[in-house]
Amino acid sequence: MTPLVTIRNLDKAFPGVQALKQARFELLPGEVHALMGENGAGKSTLMKILAGIYQKDAGEIRIEGASVDIPSPRAAQDLGISIIHQELNLMNDLTAAQNIFIGREPKRALGIFLDEDALNRNAAAIFERMHLRLDPRVEVGKLTVAKQQMIEIAKALSFRSKVLIMDEPTAALNNAEIAELFRIIRQLKAEGVGIVYISHKMDELKEISDRVTVMRDGEYIGTMPTASTSVDTIISMMVGRSLTETKTEVPDLLKHDVVLEVRNLRRDPAIRDVSFSLRKGEILGFAGLMGAGRTEVARAIFGADPLDGGEIIVRGRPVKIHSPRDAVRLGIGYLSEDRKRFGLATGMDVATNIVMPCLNRFVSLRAFLKMREIKETARSYIKQLRIKTPSETQETRLLSGGNQQKIVIAKWLARDCEILFFDEPTRGIDVGAKNEIYKLLNTLAAQGRAIVMISSELPEILRMSHRIAVMCEGRLTGELPAEGTTQEDIMRLATQRRSVTAVTANTATEGTMT
Repeated sequence: MTPLVTIRNLDKAFPGVQALKQARFELLPGEVHALMGENGAGKSTLMKILAGIYQKDAGEIRIEGASVDIPSPRAAQDLGISIIHQELNLMNDLTAAQNIFIGREPKRALGIFLDEDALNRNAAAIFERMHLRLDPRVEVGKLTVAKQQMIEIAKALSFRSKVLIMDEPTAALNNAEIAELFRIIRQLKAEGVGIVYISHKMDELKEISDRVTVMRDGEYIGTMPTASTSVDTIISMMVGRSLTETKTEVPDLLKHDVVLEVRNLRRDPAIRDVSFSLRKGEILGFAGLMGAGRTEVARAIFGADPLDGGEIIVRGRPVKIHSPRDAVRLGIGYLSEDRKRFGLATGMDVATNIVMPCLNRFVSLRAFLKMREIKETARSYIKQLRIKTPSETQETRLLSGGNQQKIVIAKWLARDCEILFFDEPTRGIDVGAKNEIYKLLNTLAAQGRAIVMISSELPEILRMSHRIAVMCEGRLTGELPAEGTTQEDIMRLATQRRSVTAVTANTATEGTMT
């Protein structure tokens, strides 16, 4: 069988970074081939070269046996190659059909006016091929992320793509939506489409992929059949070492002071009468399905969204938080689930991002920045958090997702925040970087920081939390002790569609602390 894609000895360098060194990859027709590696391993660079976004420095690309150059994304599309990025590229005010065929709209007889009927028919035909029930005339901005993902796939199919590259396609999807995506992937596979699947979720790779290729530090490490390769083997190939699992120790938190208490927090319809407490040195896990209201609670406490009612008490004193500035002054930091949009100024350098929340400390005569102190502070956190960057002057956008996440953590540590909200702290980062984030959270808790960790990954919640708060439809449906709790226990509360005033006796005696 002639491979759809053969990549040999590919090199690519950026200023100060050798991104790819003699990289290799192969994709067969009707295959789902997982591409694995830590953040910064080179997998995204490799795929962007295949998609025509970057140009190779050396090496060869063959499509169906023929050697090709791919100077642009348009050239890649002409070769039948499409990429679906982690950040979707859709226009919310246009319809599904308009997004799919933008720039290629069918015209009426005179070639002047758009043929909307033909446009919608063509989109409907692709949806039918995907067995997807979706109105081509619906505005994309009104759809869920999962449906928007399907439109991106439909757009790729409209180019008659033979090769489909998916970069973290399930990052923002729930289990039902992931199942629907996998159904469509299997259907495309049966039609002979080759799919490159980039993800850090090992369980997904085991379920959906046929082979897995591992990269490390820009180099090809190996390719194995997924079914007969253990997760531990893949991880060891990715990181070049075996990872020791970090398990959060449960201290006697009743000896520690309550630093944050929330009573009857309301913001209809997202937050409905939520109350909880947080102690010094505690990691409180917030679990729940997408749309449960976890992020909304964090944003409201941080002052990013207004409240309809409720009380916030910090270190025993009732406070009013009208803005993030108020929260920061009280020692509260919030690490958003969307770090690029809300957590970082990606066009600015590492040092500026780290000191931004406390920039006033580095100003002299009310006008001049103390650049030496800024750089020294940045270097200390780069060293402390092991941020991989050529220097503190590197643009943040050029770093991997795991290192960007560490920069967000560094800026709140530089501001000396005692209460930290981590919203999906490991979303989109690899297993090695995850382990480092876990160790860092445990270190921060051991230092006395109080942490709320919001996560959609139940194993992560169980691994990291001292105590688990579960939400459903804007309500806190129960609290559980991490010790002895199972994923089923959490899901039972996460799907409980009404407010619960009492939980099990075990939960009441061990889990709830006020």
